Amino acid sequence: MAAEHVARDADIAPVAALIADPTRAAILTALLGGRALAAGELARLAGVGAATASAHLSRLLDGRLVDVVRQGRHRYYRLAGHEVAEVLEVLARVSARPLVRSLRQSRQARMLEEARTCYDHLAGRAGVGLLDRLREGGCLTGEEVTPEGERLLAGLGVDVAAARAARRRFAPECLDWTERRAHLGGALGAAVTGALLELGWYVRGPVPRAVTLTDVGRGGLAALFSGKELTSHTPVT
Repeated sequence: MAAEHVARDADIAPVAALIADPTRAAILTALLGGRALAAGELARLAGVGAATASAHLSRLLDGRLVDVVRQGRHRYYRLAGHEVAEVLEVLARVSARPLVRSLRQSRQARMLEEARTCYDHLAGRAGVGLLDRLREGGCLTGEEVTPEGERLLAGLGVDVAAARAARRRFAPECLDWTERRAHLGGALGAAVTGALLELGWYVRGPVPRAVTLTDVGRGGLAALFSGKELTSHTPVT
């Protein structure tokens, strides 16, 4: 007997089926870092050949889970939006963790647990700690930025008004799948993370999604939360 849906129910089965394939799941997870990647890089990360990756990407495009960006003759793929990233993060929280089978995997796992991007905002211990500091400093009350918070974030180069006007939630909690506590999500979380990367306080490394706190960033964050004025907004080169 066919299922009888209530009017306007969402048909989640096709989307769930797209995500459920291990290769497509690996591709989508690789794109959770927020960067657009070439098909060849996605094939390598998923452990499949180029033709297989291309076929899976075609299905993900048809299902509107990824977008393609063209630069000249090159094509790069990215998640279709923050909503897709949110679905993947929720699935990560309720899924079993894969077994670590090598020293290399153990190192990668530690880096992801310490600091990573959750699509476009900072996650891991670093993200949870950042939200704690913003709250402890009286910068955030619920999902609202206080006047003190606006001043502090302006010191980072964050345009709070633009983030508030974005077509997504402003500053929601995002439950971290490794820490099981909240980090800052939404438009504000994306704006803060973008500023931290632009300043060179965090830098991307060879491990997909992982980011690393730099010496400049360590000093900058210490100064920021101790109330000292920042002396420069110049990114590290």
